[in-house]
Order: sequence, then structure tokens, then C-alpha cells
Amino acid sequence: VVMASVAKEQKIQFIDLNPQYKKIEKQVQARINKVLSHAQFIMGPEIAELETVLAKFTNSKYCLGVSSGTDALLISLMALDIRPGDEVVVPDFSFFATAGVVSRLGATPVFMDIDARTYNLDPALLEKQITAKTRAIIPVGLYGQAADFDRINEIAQKCSKKYGTQIIVIEDGCQSFGATYKGRKSCNLSHIGCTSFFPTKPLGCYGDGGAIFTNDTDLYERMKSIRVHGQMGRYNHKLLGINGRLDTMQAAVLLAKMEIFEEEMRLRQEVSANYQAALAPVAEKQKITLPFIEEGNISAWAQFTVLFASEKERSEAQKRLESNGIPTACHYPRPMSLQPYYLDLGVKSQCPIAADIASRVMSLPMYPYMGKKEINLVASAL
Repeated sequence: VVMASVAKEQKIQFIDLNPQYKKIEKQVQARINKVLSHAQFIMGPEIAELETVLAKFTNSKYCLGVSSGTDALLISLMALDIRPGDEVVVPDFSFFATAGVVSRLGATPVFMDIDARTYNLDPALLEKQITAKTRAIIPVGLYGQAADFDRINEIAQKCSKKYGTQIIVIEDGCQSFGATYKGRKSCNLSHIGCTSFFPTKPLGCYGDGGAIFTNDTDLYERMKSIRVHGQMGRYNHKLLGINGRLDTMQAAVLLAKMEIFEEEMRLRQEVSANYQAALAPVAEKQKITLPFIEEGNISAWAQFTVLFASEKERSEAQKRLESNGIPTACHYPRPMSLQPYYLDLGVKSQCPIAADIASRVMSLPMYPYMGKKEINLVASAL
């Protein structure tokens, strides 16, 4: 994330977590005090309680609390035994972790271009990226909107039959937890769903955390084992795993936040609608493209990201907002295939839409308790 420098007198927080804490301070403190009392700081009872709550929320059979969104993706790939020689298809426009976990296992991330309206993986281009070496596809719910999973799952099934090897679809829902796709919850739209509880996510804890969702019993048991160094019973290590456990204290915080999460999802819809209304005249005048949500989708609005006509105009807008005490961010300033790590490996970018979008997007302040006054300040400065 590249943050624009902000003026000394910042009028608006990019993401203000204080109103939420004030709302649930008693619940958070009670939950934390309970953990302090029973002192089961690793794999305490709050972990299982949270997993039950999250599984019910997404209508998934299983949920596994883990140490971060990145580890959620990594554990999922490890459970599939992804290894050198395997290929995993990823959208080129995402945070580095989406491809990084693939490379970490020695496999090859296959970068593909995005839909120019949603900025998510474009299913129309997907089949051409799949080969006999493809083992998985990781669509990302960028900015909070789920990708087109019906089409993605259909293509995965078609190519699985074609090549005689099952291709698993892993949803990277690190920004889209709480979103819905055709009435179904994000993180339960494919074989495996992953999310992050980084503090600024739609559902965030007070540190690092994440979760994995699946309806597959065998996959769940493998991932559960990998989460604790591959243990199948105490000191019986059948698989190679990692230390990927969610901290009990973070689970306690998340349980308190889940009490108001659906209300906050409604508030995010209100904030986004207010933004759309306030920015419509500005967007028309300055040729700024506002977020596009596919019919049948409800975004979790992890970010409210607009698109400028050029990189120069984005830069000018950032400076304009900065001078008015309004912070902005670029999520993300370059595609993953153009990151130094992959350039040093000789990766050739084949994703012109991702490169173009990356040069022109800018995220505005966004959180559930953002009022019309703050939104109008942003619109006026813009």
C-alpha cells in the first residue's frame, strides 16, 4: 500500500476504528478479561466458539481460525500439496500475498488480467490461462466485491475433466468477508475460502488473524493439521505444517465485533451510497469513474476506490486532498507481475488492463461510521 502523505491537520481518518471501539468497548473488555481469567492464550475456548460463529455466518460446514490471511492462503495450498512444477492462476491486480504464497511453495503463479469494471479476475480470459499443470485458481474479492464464481467454478470443472486433474478454486476473500454473491456469502463460494482479520478489514481484530472455510471434510482435516505443524494428535506429525494458529485474545475481540458485524455491513452500504451521491457531479465533471458493483452482488466495501482518467490526474487529486487534510491510498500502485521480485525472475507481464488500472486508482477514506459531513468534505476537496 502506498499512502499519500497527509497534511499536519488531518480532518478525516482514512479508516477510523475509534467509533467502533466506543460502541463495543464493554463487550471487548469483557471478552478480553475472560481470556485473562482462564489464561488459555493458545487455542482457548474462544477459538472454537469463533469458528462456530463464522461457519454459521457464511453457511460453511467448517471454519478454521488461523494466524493471518496470508497463512490462510498458504495453508490451503499446502493442504492441496502444491509444489514445484505446479501452476496456480491468480489475478495480476491484488496484494502481493496472493501470488507470494504460491511462489513460497516453489509453484508458479500464472498472472492473468482483470475485468476493467470490477477489477476482479476476468472469467472470459480464464480458460486460456489453464494448462495441464494448473492445480488451483485464486480469485480475489478486490475492494470487497466477490468475483464471478459461478463462471469461474464452471471453467475449473470443465478444465478438470479436460486435463484429468482436479483444479481447486480458492477464494481470496481477505477484503470481501461479509459480501454476498447472488445471495451467497463470500468465503463459501468455492472449494476453499480464505479471509483476513487485519485491523482495517471489514471484520478486523486488534492484530493479525485470518480464517479458512470449506465444506470438504478431508481438506478441513488436512488444514487443521497443517495449522499446528502437521500434527495428527499430540507429537504425532504426519504432515509438514506451520505455526498458523489464531491467537485466543484476537478471537475474543472478533467475537465481540461479530455482535455488530451485520449492522456494520448495512452501514457500509449507506456510506457507499452517500459517497456515490456526493461524488456523482464531481465524477461527471472530472471524468472520474466511481465503483461498479455487478448486479446480484453486495460489496463489503473494504475500500471505496475511484478511477481517474490518467496517472497525472490521480497525483493531482491526491495533492489536492492532502492539502485539505484528507488521506488517500493507492490499492495497488502496480500489478504483482511488475513487482521487483517477479521482474528479477524474468516474469513478463501479459496484463495490460491491470497495469493501466493500477496507475489510475485511488482509495478514499471509508469506514462504517463515516458521516455525510466527512463525505461532503472529501467531495468538496476532490
